[in-house]
Amino acid sequence: MVVDAIALSAVALALLAAVIGSEARLSRLDKRLKRIEHKLDLLAGHLDVRADDPGLDEVAALVRDGRTIEAIKKYRDVTGAGLREAKEAVERMGAR
Repeated sequence: MVVDAIALSAVALALLAAVIGSEARLSRLDKRLKRIEHKLDLLAGHLDVRADDPGLDEVAALVRDGRTIEAIKKYRDVTGAGLREAKEAVERMGAR
C-alpha cells in the first residue's frame, strides 16, 4: 500500500516535470517565432509588401467604424494571435 503510494507519487512528479519542461520549451519557441515574425514584418514593410487577407480587410473595416473590441476579436480569429498581439495590431491599424 505504501509502496503503491510512493510509486504513484513518483509517476506524478515525473509527469509534472515533463509538463513544466514542455511549457518552458514552448515558451522559448513562441519567443523565437515572435522575433522571426517581427523581422518578417519589418522586411515586408521596408519592401512595401502587403499580404492580402480578406479577414484583415474586415478587421480594418471594424477599426474604421470604431468597433475596436470586435476588431480585436476578429483579428484573433483570423490570425490566431494572442490578446496582446491582436490589441497592438488593431491599434497600429487605427493609427494609419
